Amino acid sequence: MSTMSTPEGTPPPPRRKKKKIHDRRHLKVKAGAIRSDINVTPLVDVVLVLLIIFMVVTPMITRGMPVEQPITQYHDKKSDSGEQVVVSVTCDGGKMGAIHWECAGSRVFVGSEKATEENLGELVVKEMRKGSGNREIHIKGDKRLNYAAVRAVMQKIHEAGVPGVALGSEELKQE
Repeated sequence: MSTMSTPEGTPPPPRRKKKKIHDRRHLKVKAGAIRSDINVTPLVDVVLVLLIIFMVVTPMITRGMPVEQPITQYHDKKSDSGEQVVVSVTCDGGKMGAIHWECAGSRVFVGSEKATEENLGELVVKEMRKGSGNREIHIKGDKRLNYAAVRAVMQKIHEAGVPGVALGSEELKQE
């Protein structure tokens, strides 16, 4: 039966525990000290992505109300510096006539604020006072409108004391 001889009544000697393999090995990579400097690489990545987004979107942003401007072949190009006061004259309603679109009326906006015949001069003067004293008025007239509607807006701006007005147009693109 058993080859061990133990006196009767005494328990067998305790077995030696085996050490686990993991206890014998020490970690070769020790935890480093805490670094307190900022990692700027993710910050630079985010800033560059935002810069690219703004570079792509900025040319698409138009000031004033969206207007379908007349197309001209030769005109002076002026970059939008943000100093100009934009007055938009848009086509309001209408129908297709025998030859072209006929507008039922027009709406006038100074920047993005709707103007009426009575307060157009006041709004333009108020906008002129906001920036430097030498701001230009830029009129964007819808090409579907009769010129009389745009001319009436120009007359109101002139009566408000504005010395000069620029009319906007789109350039004919050579394909």
